[in-house]
Amino acid sequence: MAKNKTIVVKGNPITIIQKEGTEFISLTDMLKAKDGDFFISDWLRNRNTVEFIGIWESINNPNFNYGEFAIIKSQAGLNSYKLSVKEWVEKTNAIGLKATTGRYGGTYAHPDIAFEFGMWISPEFKIYLIKEFQRLKDDESDRLKLEWSFQRTLAKVNYHIHTDAIKQNLIPEAIDKNKINFVYANEADLLNVALFGQTAKQWRTENPTTEGEH
Repeated sequence: MAKNKTIVVKGNPITIIQKEGTEFISLTDMLKAKDGDFFISDWLRNRNTVEFIGIWESINNPNFNYGEFAIIKSQAGLNSYKLSVKEWVEKTNAIGLKATTGRYGGTYAHPDIAFEFGMWISPEFKIYLIKEFQRLKDDESDRLKLEWSFQRTLAKVNYHIHTDAIKQNLIPEAIDKNKINFVYANEADLLNVALFGQTAKQWRTENPTTEGEH
């Protein structure tokens, strides 16, 4: 399981989890930055919110339930309208929002949707959220590049150690340079070259009449 990550936006720790290879940002953590008593359901009942998420789902979710979405959209903004994240997901097969339980329980959203939620908190919060999330991605990218560079260097070192060990311990001094090249080109022929001075293919080419006698 991928380890959860945290970014700090305007002094507020925001948890990022990974589900099925996709990152989701905690709207529950983000909500703590909004003054007053507000709930995610207050944001979800807004008609602009419903339209935005519906468009996002239509682009990214082939199983999105447009029929249920149309019903929800027609009711959004009414005083009597109320919808939870769980109901939204169950009715529309949405994938951009997730309600989780347990240690890291709460409401999470795909970054695209989380950034829109950040605007609901405040324009300033949205800008800093995007900035900190991008900083996290840049740090991860730099770390992966460093790890790849290290692994590549290590592979080169190991290759030289490996080939030097072959040269010193397994290749007779009598073998000429052309035959030594076969050792490095084909590990399957290593013992053939070291013991007999030629690969199996070379031996078959030079001894066509003896092949198949045994």
